[in-house]
Amino acid sequence: MKAAVYEGPRTVTVKDVPDAKIEHPCDIIVQITTTNICGSDLHMYEGRTSFEPGRTLGHENLGKVVEVGSAVRKVKVGQYVVLPFNIACGFCKQCERGLTNYCLTMQPEPSAAGAAYGFADMGPYQGGQAEYLRVPYGDFNALRLGEDAEERQLDYVMLADIFPTGYHATEMAGVKPGDQTVIFGAGPVGLMAAYSAVLRGAGRVWSVDFHSDRLRKAEEIGAIPIDIREQDPSDVVKSATLGLGADNGCECVGYQAHDPQGREDASMTMNGLIDCVRFTGAIGVVGVFVPEDPGGKDVQGELEAQGKVPIDFGKLWFKGQRIGTGQAPVKRYNRMLRDLIAGGKAEPSWVVSHELGLDEAPSGYEHFDRRDEGWTKVVLHPDGSR
Repeated sequence: MKAAVYEGPRTVTVKDVPDAKIEHPCDIIVQITTTNICGSDLHMYEGRTSFEPGRTLGHENLGKVVEVGSAVRKVKVGQYVVLPFNIACGFCKQCERGLTNYCLTMQPEPSAAGAAYGFADMGPYQGGQAEYLRVPYGDFNALRLGEDAEERQLDYVMLADIFPTGYHATEMAGVKPGDQTVIFGAGPVGLMAAYSAVLRGAGRVWSVDFHSDRLRKAEEIGAIPIDIREQDPSDVVKSATLGLGADNGCECVGYQAHDPQGREDASMTMNGLIDCVRFTGAIGVVGVFVPEDPGGKDVQGELEAQGKVPIDFGKLWFKGQRIGTGQAPVKRYNRMLRDLIAGGKAEPSWVVSHELGLDEAPSGYEHFDRRDEGWTKVVLHPDGSR
């Protein structure tokens, strides 16, 4: 089968790899029809993680079940399913608590937790930017979709990661009806966080970035754009809130945050949120931060390469703010968000800018990595349906 394979920094090739196959009675095999390039993939693409050359990328996956293991009881051949990027067992201590993002069974490193498709340090699993994907514990991990799945794939595929991740940011930030919420980052996850804040009834949502095309997307859902090339987010937010700041905020950028001139500063967005959010407010952090950044020493510094980010902790403490962090437990939200899509209450596909065939993955990565104008969310169709 064909797959998009990481060969080294900024090098992805599409080539033949061994076919996905049943390895355990609880496995299923999914023919991938729609899969996304995620901002998190770019950390690996740029060589800023320990991702091994030769592995298949892709953790935002949707497709049709073509084979099931002998112990699979719920999922049937022919059904469309969307796959949370978290690979979980469903029965360990963490999964029993609903923390499928920190599954202990599927992570082979005893001192770690959490597994994912095609992702650095999250197990040996291949990604779904391929024609077929093996899904462990298919009955638990696959979310079945309804009759409209085939024609609404662009909406439902967002349930694999960015829609629940954006929603998780607002959950950790405690966004409530009427709240004033500031989102740092208007990439796909930041846009989904802004969208989730709107869905949760926030009275006002600001979207902070410096890419005009992404800020225009945020405006489409009623978010107020703040272009950091022209405005200071803290000044804008505080002037609109009697000097108090936003009720809550979301960090949707991560450790490779950079200014319009391209200078990286892993602390920039966190410090911006600490400043923008009011006393006793909450911040939800879903942007990726890592304990080790192989490329960080040259770009930022020795501390950043070790995952040590110099945030304004004194101001955070003095303001009594709360921070929630970590990857989203996708299964906690994806069924509810699926039903919002099915009921016509949510259409997350509005973030999609490009649909490509699998063979075009290298070009898609190039454009998305450069943040070229208009490349806000890239979707691949390995089944050739584009």
